[in-house]
Amino acid sequence: MKTNLMRAHNELFRRQPDERFASFDELWQHCTNQKEASQDRWDSPNELTIQPATASVELAVGENPLRLNDWSFSQLCSLARVSKETVNRLCPETASRVLQETFPRGNKPVQTFSQGDILRSIHGTSYTRLYNVELLSLVREFATDFCPPQQAASMNNDESDTPPATGLYCGEQDMFTFLIDPTGWAEIEGEAFAPGFFLWNSEVGKRTVGIQTFWWQAICQNHIVWDAVEVVEFSRKHTANVHEALNQIQRLIEQLVARRDERRDSFVQVIRKAMHTELGQNNEEVLKLLGQHGIAKTLASEALRLAQQQGRFTIFAVVDALTRLAQKHENAGDRAAADMRSASLLSLAA
Repeated sequence: MKTNLMRAHNELFRRQPDERFASFDELWQHCTNQKEASQDRWDSPNELTIQPATASVELAVGENPLRLNDWSFSQLCSLARVSKETVNRLCPETASRVLQETFPRGNKPVQTFSQGDILRSIHGTSYTRLYNVELLSLVREFATDFCPPQQAASMNNDESDTPPATGLYCGEQDMFTFLIDPTGWAEIEGEAFAPGFFLWNSEVGKRTVGIQTFWWQAICQNHIVWDAVEVVEFSRKHTANVHEALNQIQRLIEQLVARRDERRDSFVQVIRKAMHTELGQNNEEVLKLLGQHGIAKTLASEALRLAQQQGRFTIFAVVDALTRLAQKHENAGDRAAADMRSASLLSLAA
């Protein structure tokens, strides 16, 4: 069953320009630097002090004050079981006193995760961290042919000074990666598909770690994946055994690559045959066949005019002509539908 995947599309429209990365290597280096610059430590709750700051509150670990970002402030309120909205309405002195008095004390240590003087997250004992760069290193090793999709459409009138939206994102709360193999086309039940996957994680507990692999037919400039098949998803919470997720994610990537190689060899044979197999001896025969595959007569006639420039009405020449004509559709859905109809002709060469 085909399905449209919206995960990358949703990420595109919620990410700020400073969360975008132009290349996979740039994202990998950022996550490497972020890991090296961050400090993970365990402390007794009795050694933590919540105190007023200029505009809000800060957390002092021993004698080291740490400023809170929006996420760590939310976590602090959650641990203290105090409404974040209520605390935000209080002055820094009152807010710090409320949190200091309600923050749980005891013998169980508290995990603080900081970068410089910013507290990135605060957790209890049940949380286990998995670094973004650990996942990206798997991609570097086992998915070497995969790259980001085409740059997404501009969301503002002027984005000349902002990084392109390539499907590679990392912010203070989480990471998301969208990768495809644009040369990995293969035949599945008579239609052309290529492999891709989404990969996500959070070093601070905002979301699970996970991967979704799939085979796609079209990706629009809003990063909607159209008509995906063989969609496989795996995710895991950041609990004690979260590092076992790396093994499962590696296996899913390896399976996707192995299936791509197997299918690509078969697809090459189909394309080779399509380049030598004629759809008919004349315009009338070919137009009739194209009509049986749901291709309008006007479009079919234009495609035959382009295909005729290659000398014969081969399957490959006609599919290539229809694909080029499909790019003229302004609507991404229309383009995807046209591509699917033309790709169905490849089944005649199977």
